[in-house]
Formats: sequence, C-alpha cells, structure tokens
Amino acid sequence: MKLFCFNSLFFLYSCFLFSQQKYTLSGTVSEAASNETMIGVTIAIPELNTGVTTNEYGFYSITLPAGTYEIHVGYLGFQDQIQNIELTENSKLNFLMEEEAEQLEEVVVTDTGDKMDIRKPQMSVNTMSVATIKKIPVILGEADVIKSILLLPGVTNAGEGSSGFNVRGGAADQNLILLDEATIFNSSHLFGLFSVFNPDAIKDIKLYKGGIPARYGGRLSSVLDIFQKEGNSKTFKANGGIGLIASRLLLEGPLKKDKSAYLIGGRSSYAHLFLPLFDIDNTAYFYDLNTKINFKLNENNNIFLSGYFGRDVFSISDSFINTYGNAVGNFRWNHLFSNKLFSNLSLIYSDYYYGLKLDFVGFNWNSGIQNFNVKYDLKHYMNDHLRINYGLNNIYYRFNPGKIAPSNSNSGIVEDQLIQKYANEFAAYVDIEHQITPKLSLGYGLRFSYFNRLGQDELNVYENDNPVVYNTTLQIYQEAEPTAVIYPERSESLAKFTNFEPRIGLSYLINQNSSIKASYTRLAQYLHLISNTSSPTPLDVWAPSGPFIEPQLLDQYAAGYFQNIKDGDYSMETEFFYKDIQNRIDYIDGANLIANDAIEQVILNGEARAYGLEFLFRKNSGDFQGWFAYTLSKSEQRTPGRNTSESGINNGKWYNTPYDKTHDFSIFGNYDLNDTWSFNANFVFQTGQPTNYPIGQYEFQGLTVPYYGQRNQERLPSYHRLDLSASLTPAKNKNRKIQGEWVFSLYNVYNRRNAASISFTRNQDTYVNEAVRTSIFGIVPAVTYNFKF
Repeated sequence: MKLFCFNSLFFLYSCFLFSQQKYTLSGTVSEAASNETMIGVTIAIPELNTGVTTNEYGFYSITLPAGTYEIHVGYLGFQDQIQNIELTENSKLNFLMEEEAEQLEEVVVTDTGDKMDIRKPQMSVNTMSVATIKKIPVILGEADVIKSILLLPGVTNAGEGSSGFNVRGGAADQNLILLDEATIFNSSHLFGLFSVFNPDAIKDIKLYKGGIPARYGGRLSSVLDIFQKEGNSKTFKANGGIGLIASRLLLEGPLKKDKSAYLIGGRSSYAHLFLPLFDIDNTAYFYDLNTKINFKLNENNNIFLSGYFGRDVFSISDSFINTYGNAVGNFRWNHLFSNKLFSNLSLIYSDYYYGLKLDFVGFNWNSGIQNFNVKYDLKHYMNDHLRINYGLNNIYYRFNPGKIAPSNSNSGIVEDQLIQKYANEFAAYVDIEHQITPKLSLGYGLRFSYFNRLGQDELNVYENDNPVVYNTTLQIYQEAEPTAVIYPERSESLAKFTNFEPRIGLSYLINQNSSIKASYTRLAQYLHLISNTSSPTPLDVWAPSGPFIEPQLLDQYAAGYFQNIKDGDYSMETEFFYKDIQNRIDYIDGANLIANDAIEQVILNGEARAYGLEFLFRKNSGDFQGWFAYTLSKSEQRTPGRNTSESGINNGKWYNTPYDKTHDFSIFGNYDLNDTWSFNANFVFQTGQPTNYPIGQYEFQGLTVPYYGQRNQERLPSYHRLDLSASLTPAKNKNRKIQGEWVFSLYNVYNRRNAASISFTRNQDTYVNEAVRTSIFGIVPAVTYNFKF
C-alpha cells in the first residue's frame, strides 16, 4: 500500500512538473553610452512577484515557467525598461540602459531603492553611489570613499586626521578592504586626510557589516568591496577635477569598439610645491594610478586586467624621508558555462610597502607584506527560488617586519634583517540563497578555512611555551628569555589552524512593504595588525597567527526590521547586533612594538565584545534627499590572568576599546535647487574617544610625575561638526563638449576645535602639570573644479 501511494504521488508530481515546464532567461545589463556592465540592476517579473539582480559582472539568470511575461528592468538614475517576452525555450536577453534625460543624482545607501530588497535574507549591507560620495562635503573638498561611509550607522573612526575606520566596535585591522578583489592593507593617503580610492574610477561600493556571505573571510568586522569601472568601449571620455591641494584625471575609451576598452586614472597632491615660498623645507604629498583593460573574447568569455599603484612621501628636509603605499594587480577571466552557471577565475597580487630613510643616523628601513591569491568562484542559478555560490581561494603570504641597511658609506649602521614570516591560507565555501515560501527567504552557507604558518629562519623556544612571564613580586608582565633558538625549514609547518565558519540569514516578509531579518555569522581572522594606537599608522606591522598567536574568532548575531514607505520614497532600517570575539590581541604595559623581532614577548590573547542598535531613515526621491543615521553601542575587551596568581591586563576587568563610541549620529542632506545649483550638508556627533588621564601624581627627585588608573577609563570631549557645500553647474556648459562644475565647501563651519588628544605636560613657567588639548582642524574652506568631456 505504501509503495502504491509513493508511486501515485511521484506520478502526480511528474505530471505537475511536465505541465509547469520551465526555461531560463539570462543575459547581461550594460550602460548604453559606454557598454559598462551594471551591478545590482533589478530584473523583475511582476505577475510572478519574483525577480533577480545582476552580479558583479552585470550577469543575470532566472528560471520561469513557460509563458508570456512583462520584464521590468530598473536602476536608479536610468530609464526603466519594460519588455514583453514569450518564454518557450532557454533564451538570452541583454539590456542596454539609457541615463535619464534629466538625471537627478539619487542618494543610494542600500542595494537599491526597490522594494525587492526587503525580501532578501542579506542584511547589514550598505551601498553608496559614487554620485552621492561626490556630493558629501569633506575636508579640503576632495570626494572621499572612507570619509563618506563614516556617515553610515555603525561606522566610525579615531577622529580627524586618522586613518582607517571602525565597524560595529571592531578594530581597523578587522576590516577586509578589497579593490577589484585585491586586498588593500592601508586605505589612507597623507596619514588619513584622503583615502586611496579615486572616486572617478569606482563603479560599485558595498560595505558588509554583518551577515557576511561565505565567499568572504579573513577579517572579523566588515568587508568593504570596491569594483573599478571597466572602461568605455563605445567612445573616448575624460573627466577629472582640480582642487586646492590635489587634482585628478581619468581617461577611458575603446581598444576595439564594443569589444574591449581601457581605463587609466591618476591623482596627485601638490601643496608641497608651495612650501619653499614660505622657507619650509618639508614635504608631504601622494600620488596614485588606477588602470584597467577588458576584452570581450566572445559571448561566453571575458577577461580583465586591473591594477592600482599608490605612494605617499613625507620628508623633513633631506634627513628624514618616509615612503609608503599599496600596489595591486588582478587578472580575471569570466566564463559562462551555461545560462545557469557563471564562473570567475582571479589571479591576484597585493603588496604593501613601508620605507624610512634617516640620514642623520645613516640608515634605511624597509618593511611590508605581500600576498599572492588564486580565486575560483562559481554562481549557479538553479531556479528562480534557489541560487548557489561556491568556490576556492588560496593565499600565500610573505611578511617582512623590517630590514635595516646603512644609507651611506659613512654610516655606522650594520645591516640587519628582522625575521621574515610566511604563511598560506586556503578556503572553500558554499553560499545558498533560497526562497522557501513567498514570504520566507533563507541565505545560508559554510566556509572552511585552513591556515598554515610556514617555517622561518629563526624561532625562539620558551619554557613551557610561554613567551610572557608574570612577576608576582612586582605584579607585572615581563618578556620571557628564550631557552633556545631553532631553525625550521621553509617547508616545515610551525602551526596549523582549521575553522568551519557557518553563516545563516533569514528574511520574513510581513507585507509588501516591510520585513524582519536575522543573521548569524562566524568568522576567523588569521592576520593581526601589531599596533597599540587607536588609529593605524604606516609603521604598524602585520603578523600571522602561529605558535604563540591564536587566530581571532567572531560570533555575530543580528536582527532587524526593514520598511519601505510611500512606495520606496522613504525607507527605514533598524538593527540590533551582538559580537563576541575570542583571542583578541592585547599588549603588556610598556610593550615595545617597533622593530621587535620577538613580538610574542609583549602580547597576550584576550577577548572582546560589542553590541548595539543601529537606525537609518532615508528619503530617496524628490529635490531634497538624504538620511539620518544613529548608533547606540558598546565596545569592550578584557584579558584575564592565565591562572589565579596573575592579575591580567587592567586587573582582568572589561575596559573600553579605543573605538568605543556610545552615541554616534549623522545627518546628510542634498537639495537640488535647479539645474544650476545644488546644496549639501552633513552634521556629525560622536561620544568622545576613550583615553587615559592621570588620576594622581607623586614627587621623584624633585620632579612631579603623574600616574594613571585603569585603561581607557576617561574620554575625550564629544566630537561634532557641521559641513556645507554648494555645486554650481553653469547653464552655458550644457551644450559644450567640455562640461564643468564648481564645488564650494566649508568643513567644520562653526570652527569647532575637536580634541585629537589631550596630553599632560609640565608648564615651563609655573612648573605645574597641565592638560594640553591638541586639535587638527578648525574651519577649512575649499573649492574644486570638476570637468568631463
């Protein structure tokens, strides 16, 4: 009887499948004016209440029952397309999107303004358009990616003039920054005044703060994924800008029309050229270069070559010269196996270099980190309810903590190479996006990571494998003396780490305009930035996990409510998050990190946690657009004693991380008055950064010496500022080949002297210890001329 029922059900199911014969519609979406493929374009079928978005290379695929459909294709700033199609077989349909005749630069903070987004299980992700970035007022008037994302909820930094950024209470080294899939280890120019990303060369920006897909790994807090433009294969175009201290130029055009294109862009600052006029012999400048070439071999194969090279130079006369920067290159091959299976192979090289020349002591210093990365990713569009991403990734690392060499023949410096370190990181992943019911969608995946610390020239051996000892008499941690030194071969393995990193997210549609989402993410980080400053510096050294440094592990939980209001004219997002981190590096008191060949002697493994609430309200259409973002959060860490006889760091108690900001809110607004004038403003308020103040003082040999209490117990004053800008597009430029735009900006309008630090020194007149506030910027006016032809 059971067999009969089973066969009957199977027959009925087969008949249903036969009657619901399905076919696949696939293709690419590109800009009509340039043939540039478009990311995140929505292809919707309203009668089935379903749809899909294009991937990083403009490809889409959707499987539908046989029938006649009305296909809606939409993207902000471009004319919507509606096309009828009779689907009776697998079909390919490419779309060319035309810009709106009177395009109002839309503010885009999530994937799109389309209601389809609330259905996706992906959460904690923000996308910001390049048009929006160019509108946001920033220091010195230069459009800046990093400064712009600081206006999003959950994103902060260590203050004015600081490099890097912090996401949901995490450290700057916990952010994975990718440019065309290549890792960027230092994202700043001029010690934080600018980012390394030329906005003219950028095509797409996504910031993942949680619910991070399994294809990403290696960092705990976030992924900033940036793709460069591919180049215009239709016609030659140029655009750029001239500012007070820096200028930029981008050129793009076809190598073979409609088949291949190139892109080359450069930026440079030049304020240092005017310093000799004021008898100043110091210099500080940067330059960078973006390049890309793409070839369309045929309908199923495309290849891309892209690169970035940037350098910063800071010098004091000729006696001190500091040079640092990134260099990356990527070869990618897109292959379409079928209308349902898309693949991408990437060969990536990334290098971060730091150099220092000190002529007055006669030595040169060189350090850096290199990696070679092979990635193979596949995206399988099983049907309109199921999509699977899977792939492999292997990275080989070489760490150069520093090499000292004499700079001239009279130098007394003896050449010395700090011990170089090597490692290999392998990962395999699978990511699934699954629509279970019309209201419930799941995103789930698993990443397997394997890290192998390879042999090096020398390795210290310590008693009981403990490089840090605790002095019970003085109640302090001290460096242990090595008991021996071994010389492992490069092929040997010093330590191996294996981690399974599950990811899961869900979205439940309450109605057509609102949904609730939740996610869990586990991540492993095998690289550590050795720094005891709140903001990364070029001199900071990256170190791999190994015999004495455990990999950091994260568990993050998030839940939120999402709503489109008035057909997407407004939107609201609210998220709660909790992060738990194991093996967060902490430093013993008095730790020496610079040129330390045995860094394991000054660090301990602790733990960290962060939790909070994020709120984002946006206005997405009309002459006035913008958003309000607020974050309430807490970020702490602790390092308890390894046994009952040890006090731990900070007596084993939780203490504020340097990037803990209780309150953080920002407002951005853009108003298009007419075709000639538009106005922009943003206001930022943050709780002051944690710091240490003296809690007392004592006399020693006639000197008054301050002493400090527990770590990060005090705070700097609250940070706030208002920025304004106005853009003028002369009407006479509209009919000219060369079109121009003037941007006038005021940074820190009411001249707030925000504290970068507060130090305590002895007054030379009164001999009394006093607090001295250091501020970097007051009010800063700027003007920039942008052009294109």
